[in-house]
Amino acid sequence: MKLSANLAPRLLLTGGAGYIGSHTAVTLLEAGCEVTVIDNLSNSSAKSLEAVQKITGRKVSFHQVDLRDTALVEAVLRDEHIDAVVHLAGLKAVGESCEHPLRYYDVNVVGSLHLLQAMKAANVRKLVFSSSATVYGDPKFLPYTEAHPTHPTSPYGQTKRQIEVMLQDLSDSQAGWHFSVLRYFNPVGAHPSGQLGEDPRGIPNNLMPYLAQVAVGKRASLTIHGDDYDTADGTGVRDYLHVCDLADGHWAALQHLIDRASPEFSRCDYFNLGSGVGHSVKDMLHAFERACGKPLPVRVGPRRPGDLPAFWADANHARNELQWQPVRDLDNMCSSTWQWQQAHPNGFND
Repeated sequence: MKLSANLAPRLLLTGGAGYIGSHTAVTLLEAGCEVTVIDNLSNSSAKSLEAVQKITGRKVSFHQVDLRDTALVEAVLRDEHIDAVVHLAGLKAVGESCEHPLRYYDVNVVGSLHLLQAMKAANVRKLVFSSSATVYGDPKFLPYTEAHPTHPTSPYGQTKRQIEVMLQDLSDSQAGWHFSVLRYFNPVGAHPSGQLGEDPRGIPNNLMPYLAQVAVGKRASLTIHGDDYDTADGTGVRDYLHVCDLADGHWAALQHLIDRASPEFSRCDYFNLGSGVGHSVKDMLHAFERACGKPLPVRVGPRRPGDLPAFWADANHARNELQWQPVRDLDNMCSSTWQWQQAHPNGFND
């Protein structure tokens, strides 16, 4: 759905130069929104925004700002006349968070606190938040629904849950705040143009970019972190979602939020964004081998701290309330990633 020019919201996209942020920027621009990006570029490249502008033919206003600088964030909100915020900025690796928990609390929780303070000062009261399915922790039942108890098992998951609590407390205490909390499952894939994809710095923490780097010859082999889980093939099972479907979910959540916003009341809604299907590490490996047309070298290593054996989404709430559902399958996730990786073996440095 596109908006008429006089109805197009002016959006602040935090972390908009990152993997999910850049794909979300494409979706929002193509829908007719005006998009301003802030990103400190600690784990992203401004070249991704050049690709966004090339794909969409539209301009992105970019500010290299850290969320913890409240005054600068407030200035951007005021100067760009922002109507709503899509908050994606943050650190996101489970294993790394177990090694550096204070860094994760500082960047994720403190950064979000400063963003909310800046929003309050600038009188911006609408926010879509990038949360995570890791807030659920060890499954009490599967698939996860939004009613599942939250008990994160890693510092990363704890930071996401703490931000959710902040949003809920703010919504409960003051009228006029409107939040949509999106609990992501596992975003993968790349834009169909081949110009935009995941470009992790250093050794990838996630399965798909690691597979892509093995396939292109940048890594020697894939390490499977544990093959003794209580799953069908012994490897971890996850709900993988194409990043373009995830980007569409942000636009759907934003429309839902804006349509229902009122200065007289507040709301904080929660939505799972996932495919509703679990795929194992070996499933992903075989799908990527189909995409690249060759077998990939693999070895088995120990389990990583904080990893769960299996989880996947019940996304019916998002389907019913947001009229959103994923449309891209596992083979599309792998083929689009391979297209991006072949064209950009060194990411945005090519």
